[in-house]
Amino acid sequence: MIQSLDIDAFLNYATEHNIPVLDVRAPKEFNEGHIPAAQSLPLFTDEERKQVGTTYKQINKDQAVLLGLDLFGPKMSEMVRQAEKLAPGKEVMLHCWRGGMRSAGVAWLLDLAGFKVNLLRDGYKAFRRLVKHTFAQPMPLMVIGGLTGSGKTEILQELQKLGENIIDLEKLAHHRGSAFGGIGQPSQPSVEQFENELGLNLLRFQTANRIWLEDENSVVGRLNLPVSLYNQMQQAPLIKLEIPKMARIQKLAADYRSADKELLQQAIERIKKRLGGLAYKEALTAIDTGDMEKMVEIALVYYDKAYSYQLDLKPADKITTVALPKFDPPANAREILEVVQKLKILK
Repeated sequence: MIQSLDIDAFLNYATEHNIPVLDVRAPKEFNEGHIPAAQSLPLFTDEERKQVGTTYKQINKDQAVLLGLDLFGPKMSEMVRQAEKLAPGKEVMLHCWRGGMRSAGVAWLLDLAGFKVNLLRDGYKAFRRLVKHTFAQPMPLMVIGGLTGSGKTEILQELQKLGENIIDLEKLAHHRGSAFGGIGQPSQPSVEQFENELGLNLLRFQTANRIWLEDENSVVGRLNLPVSLYNQMQQAPLIKLEIPKMARIQKLAADYRSADKELLQQAIERIKKRLGGLAYKEALTAIDTGDMEKMVEIALVYYDKAYSYQLDLKPADKITTVALPKFDPPANAREILEVVQKLKILK
């Protein structure tokens, strides 16, 4: 049985019934970006896809279809076996780029093999349209700000435990947003995949009364935040955390104490001009001797100044300062929530 679903119905059905999503595009297409949690079941290799495309452009559609069938035929039994491994329940969500012949061909094959096939109308292209549309919609954002080391990420996690809706941009980007941000993190995803993960997270909160996220620059590592989302963040209510500097230093020193010294040196190298020659040398010496508190203290001279400048660009009437005595994410999250509820910010 084959049924065609629009993107909303496709995503809802896959989530509600925990049905595997199979992407039949070529590996290169899949690696550039895919629906989160989708698994790759490519009809063609990258080279085969190129051959079919070239035939279509240089000869005609009929010859391209025949070539595609020649390539597809010998793979049929193996594709069914792979599908059975990926979807032992014999029901799949299936798509290609635009809901064309690739997904139609694989859908026919799997239907013949006894699968129930839910086909995405307009393919992955429909998902990308939905993601871009989502970023442009007004959202009840609540931004957590504060100087580096204030524990913004940890507080986000605690807010989630308290039942709040959060988007962890740094987790999605695999980067903490500073020159040190990639240390200890997996490789960053492609821009497209970052957008896909972010968009799907936002879609889950369509009816939320507020969505918490961390104050970020427009670029996290090498990934640009979607412009429409970033603009909304700039105008959203912001909770500015004020934590004693020594508490921030101790927190960051603990974070980086076990980090590779060479990676720390590379991070300091990236902000060398902003630190100045003497501070740069002192920071390298601190890394060599394992004095993480000193290294952090030097780096914060730059980062505190940079963030304060960034904060000055935001509307003053959107900022609420919350002074916190120490680094204690569970207690600090509760305090922030009390302030927000008391002031009826995005109630």
